[in-house]
Amino acid sequence: MNPNSSYLLLLLLLISPSVVVSSRNLHLKQQQQFDHGNGSVTYIWPLPSHYTFGNLTLTLDPNLTLRYANANAHSLIVSEAFDRYKTIIFKHTTTSTLPTTPISYDLTTLTIIVHSHNQQLQLGVDESYSLMVAPRDELSIVGDITIEANTVYGALRGLETLSQLCAFDYGTKSVKLYKAPWYIQDKPRFTYRGLMLDTSRHYLPIEIIKQVIESMSYAKLNVLHWHIIDEESFPLEVPTYPNLWKGAYTKWERYTTEDAYEIVK
Repeated sequence: MNPNSSYLLLLLLLISPSVVVSSRNLHLKQQQQFDHGNGSVTYIWPLPSHYTFGNLTLTLDPNLTLRYANANAHSLIVSEAFDRYKTIIFKHTTTSTLPTTPISYDLTTLTIIVHSHNQQLQLGVDESYSLMVAPRDELSIVGDITIEANTVYGALRGLETLSQLCAFDYGTKSVKLYKAPWYIQDKPRFTYRGLMLDTSRHYLPIEIIKQVIESMSYAKLNVLHWHIIDEESFPLEVPTYPNLWKGAYTKWERYTTEDAYEIVK
């Protein structure tokens, strides 16, 4: 092999890849908060670009349904995200906490509108969205919950904000949304909102890395900088150079090519 080619390969390996990801925060809190006057507080992180709110308290149906307003919204990315966030929102709601007699909920349907059919994920993708939450009555032209976005990734950000507006009431054992009606228009202030993991110096198991990626969506972070190798250790498998990962701290603290592929995917 050409010596220059060997040097280039090693140089590429030493440069940690940046992976664009869409994934929940580490319970971060911000200065802006909304006090409901009953001891509970709503935090929205990051604070939306523009928002208005009222003074109503609305209840969410545990059987909240998803409605696609157009074909672009009918996406596996959106449907899987809806299921994931529905689990988060109603995580304290179980069969034993559901009322035995039928009750009327204020919010029963989430409508999602997506304008672009392009689902390619890349740095700089449009993540803007609008979120509207209002009771369904003669005074509202919206009713229920509506998320409108240019791309499916903007819709994901809207789902994250919606989940932050929801709170479980331990007294009534129901999920409530305070300070309605809400109207939020939001977009990222910065294109690159990243987190770096230095596993070359502090090894982390793959499952922990997955949890970190999932937590990133809670703070609407979009880039993972995975610093896999450095002078201290070389835990990454490189099939063409099988001796390289002998530089790992131990033989148990390594990443296979399958591990790396799974994280990048």
